[in-house]
Amino acid sequence: MDPKAVWSKITEPTKSARIKSAETITNTLDALAPVAAPFAHRWDAEADRRMALRTPENLKALIEAQRANTSARSTAATTKSQRRSARAASKNPLNGARRAARTADKAATGHARKARADLQTARKNYPMTMRQLAIRVHAAHTLPAGVATYAMSTAEHWTVWPAGTSLGLIALNAAALALGRRQVRVQLDEEMSAEERRLMERLAPTHWVQHADERGLSGTLTEHPELTAAGIVCGVRLDGRWSAKKLAAEEDAVRALLGMRTETRMQISRGSHGDRALIVIRTRSASDGVSMIWTPDHVGIGVDEVTGEVVDLPLKAGKHILAAGRTGMGKSVSWRSLAMRAVMADDWTAVVIDPKRQEAIGWQHCLRCVGQETDREERMARIYGMAKELTREMHRRQGIATGSVWVPDGRPENRNLLVVIDEGAAIVRMSKQKRYGDVLDLFEELWSEARSVGFQFVWATQFPTKAVGVPAAVKENMSAFLSLTVNPGEAERAIFGETAQQEGWLPSKLDGIPGRAMLQFEKRGTDPIRLWHVTDGMIAGLPKAEPWHSPGTPAVEAGASAAPALRLVKDDDYELAPPLPAVPSQPTPATNRDKVAAAIAAGSTTVADIASVTGINKGTVSREVKALVKAGDVKRAEDGSLSVVTTEAGEVSA
Repeated sequence: MDPKAVWSKITEPTKSARIKSAETITNTLDALAPVAAPFAHRWDAEADRRMALRTPENLKALIEAQRANTSARSTAATTKSQRRSARAASKNPLNGARRAARTADKAATGHARKARADLQTARKNYPMTMRQLAIRVHAAHTLPAGVATYAMSTAEHWTVWPAGTSLGLIALNAAALALGRRQVRVQLDEEMSAEERRLMERLAPTHWVQHADERGLSGTLTEHPELTAAGIVCGVRLDGRWSAKKLAAEEDAVRALLGMRTETRMQISRGSHGDRALIVIRTRSASDGVSMIWTPDHVGIGVDEVTGEVVDLPLKAGKHILAAGRTGMGKSVSWRSLAMRAVMADDWTAVVIDPKRQEAIGWQHCLRCVGQETDREERMARIYGMAKELTREMHRRQGIATGSVWVPDGRPENRNLLVVIDEGAAIVRMSKQKRYGDVLDLFEELWSEARSVGFQFVWATQFPTKAVGVPAAVKENMSAFLSLTVNPGEAERAIFGETAQQEGWLPSKLDGIPGRAMLQFEKRGTDPIRLWHVTDGMIAGLPKAEPWHSPGTPAVEAGASAAPALRLVKDDDYELAPPLPAVPSQPTPATNRDKVAAAIAAGSTTVADIASVTGINKGTVSREVKALVKAGDVKRAEDGSLSVVTTEAGEVSA
């Protein structure tokens, strides 16, 4: 038997237990160190201040002040005694000796008071050390407490608790100082970069508390930093005069304290409690190493950069989406994954309305597209025609619906519709032309009513402000708000609401990275996401399919090619074809403008009367009246009453 082997087997469990115990103690001390760090820092700062004042010059001034104070007190005591003697020698208050003694006493008392004030100033200029002060404080506690205990206790017990309490306080003071001065070990992963190592060390509480005053951050204290898949995350404790918003405003000071590189992204937000803040330094991303190229196996629209979880936007009727972003940020690409899901689903299809033409060109072989025409005027006319066709389709479905939820019945024309408007600002500009003046009314009606008959809309724009790119009625009916990099200020508030910046919705700080976005949907927070990228080649590779058409729509209006060009033929080169069956025409539903004009022609003279007759809200009625007045179809009298303009023949011009 090998004695060494036996001994090693016996001692291995003991060593392991000791190591675990030591690690537990170390971890506990590291966790408690931030609590005592402010106390130790204040103690050391006060000790340094006192030592800096204990100069030979201040010591000399203190000795001189003590001598002058002793002399003044002695003189004051002598004059006070002489005044009592003079008062005893004569009962006459006007006696010369009494008056002289009184004057001398007052002068000596005033001089003694001034000498005492000078001594106090000199003591402040040459203070005691922190150790001397602590000894005096504990002595001042022990002596009176001992006397009181002696008077109220028996002889065998009176010396127990005063000395014990004082010794306990001394031990607690020393322990707090030792704990607060402890250098907390920051766990550094071998895979950390040099920058991450440096930031982790500077975020340690012991380093932070020593340098916070220099940067104007006194009253803040970091907790233990952690390295996550999203980068470095560190909590910050805040005292009474700090808040997370105020700390975020001091971002430059935090960067200077940490020595952070300018291009490194950092976010300061609210923590788990009101007196906590959270610093997130984006040295990493959970999407790093993940291929963002879309495949049929991918779900959702992208990946959360912080958690690495897949982020989804449902393909569901009524879940309308606003997608915004500066040019080149991937705004058009942001909805492609939804369109791909609509292509692959049996009960869904998509309609792409693209005033810019680029997206419509790529999708036209498999989806219904409007905007691929080369002539801009023709393109605008087709878009206007599509708005009317979609409105007719909504009315058709409302007429045949059998329940509150639209259920596709397997027929191609009754599939759910994903309608994408790629550049809403162009639609807003289009509405300013007289012939397309009601195009926004059509889309607003669709947005507010088509949810129940299987419509889902995506309104994409570079200009997310209400005045330029997003009509108010459209904005109010959004379910999800997706923003890539936009300009700060108005654009952020237009997308995420007036309190966007206070709540951390800051897409202007997405660093202009294409495909990087923020999504406000249901309970989702402000963590950025990376969107799947559907390439042009993937779209081109989709099989050809018959695009969706609303039943009864004329072929040319639906986007079919016009009739072939005529050619000269001989009499025997052709046979007469049978006549084509007549296509029953469907009446075009009246627009809001038509309804308003009809109400005025019927005798309504005020906006309130028109709204009551037509059932249209007053804001829309007022807008349509202004458009009719501007077009010359309606005139407004001096008293504000409205009437239809008539021609010379007496006919109504409308």
